[in-house]
Amino acid sequence: MTDVIDGQTQRTESVLRQLEGGILTISLNRPDAANALRPDDRNELIRLFEEAGGDPDVRVVVLRANGRHFCAGADVVRLSGDRATKVKKVTGAMHTIMTGAQRLIASVLDCPKPVVAVVQGAAAGIGAHLAYASDLVVASEGAYFAESFVKRGLVVDGGGAYLLPRRIGVQRAKEMVFFGDKLSARDALELGLVNRVVPAEELDSTTNEFTFRLAVAPTSAIALTKRLFNDSPDVDRTQSFVAEAMAQEIQGYSQDSKEGVQAFVEKRDADYVGW
Repeated sequence: MTDVIDGQTQRTESVLRQLEGGILTISLNRPDAANALRPDDRNELIRLFEEAGGDPDVRVVVLRANGRHFCAGADVVRLSGDRATKVKKVTGAMHTIMTGAQRLIASVLDCPKPVVAVVQGAAAGIGAHLAYASDLVVASEGAYFAESFVKRGLVVDGGGAYLLPRRIGVQRAKEMVFFGDKLSARDALELGLVNRVVPAEELDSTTNEFTFRLAVAPTSAIALTKRLFNDSPDVDRTQSFVAEAMAQEIQGYSQDSKEGVQAFVEKRDADYVGW
């Protein structure tokens, strides 16, 4: 559906993919539906993130969206139709969530390449979780985040119960989820959910500042560091120290570690290849 041609954009029904200069840009492309995700859209995103992880030409992934909003969550119209017409089987819904929404969030967390989310307008439900799972988040001043599950009589899904308490603490996470109130970009910045909040006209330039630097960075060093940081809330000190030592040893055999040390000794800028 999305063959890679460097510098060219290949359209799918609702997802755009562009690879140029080591920067893979994935764009949600259902602006008329606030970029709400249908199962096929979700599966395409999973595929793209998983492929990016093993592609040496990809040094950084940018996740963004066309139109006024980032992502309004799952396609509720589709969900409503399914609930009205389908009889559920025990564990069927659980299997769908674990292999769908949860797998999508895992594909972002587990992608060894740094992921930068660019949020304008609404990021709600699974759309908000896509941002929380990303490594860096740039938001416009008009952006906002919302946990809309309980307001619709649903339980949070898509990794929200895992991500939010770790990002902002249990008490604030409960408040966000129980009430479903909008969280402004500025408030999200104060809570540590985003890295930058800028005027809409500066969104692209600020994103480029991050991505251009990451595209020439030692990608494998970032991948190992990302894994250490993502795992750190779930392991004790001994496990963390062992994993850190192993990552150091692994990276020590890389081309970029040799180049980085040599460049430092020679007092020049390093020329990293990403491995």
